[in-house]
Amino acid sequence: MSSPFQVQESSGCFQVSRPVTSAEILIMAKCLIKRRFKRGHALTSPDAARDFLLLELALLEHEVFYCIFLDNQHRILAAEYCFRGTLDSTSVYPRELLKRTLQLNAAALILAHNHPSGVTEPSEADRAITRRLIDALKLVDVRVLDHFIIGGTELFSFAEHSLL
Repeated sequence: MSSPFQVQESSGCFQVSRPVTSAEILIMAKCLIKRRFKRGHALTSPDAARDFLLLELALLEHEVFYCIFLDNQHRILAAEYCFRGTLDSTSVYPRELLKRTLQLNAAALILAHNHPSGVTEPSEADRAITRRLIDALKLVDVRVLDHFIIGGTELFSFAEHSLL
């Protein structure tokens, strides 16, 4: 089935050719937000990162650890799943994240992981791994801009709570 959305690129408006379901709207929204997270696009707003991460992680039934790798101008180098876990935990390896960061020549990162339970309050393990990652990345002059925890439609920001 073809997309019910017709794009008017010059105006940024969309027309719908038939009635659409909420699932189709979510798919289109995810596609639009992903376009902003391609290599070379500048990340100019924390809200854009929030929207993207909510759509990317909210509905997963297992924990994942996700990273947005940025250059020194906060242009996106890559946005990818780095570690996959189980229903209630993910093992995160600072050495592996550091290797990937250096591979991409990233200057900054935005970290994120989800809590399938929907509870966004960071656990002691979340706080500890965030601190370990910040310390490891700092050794090679890479900044962690934020660490988000996604729980359904809720989001917790380490930066907003002064935990970085």
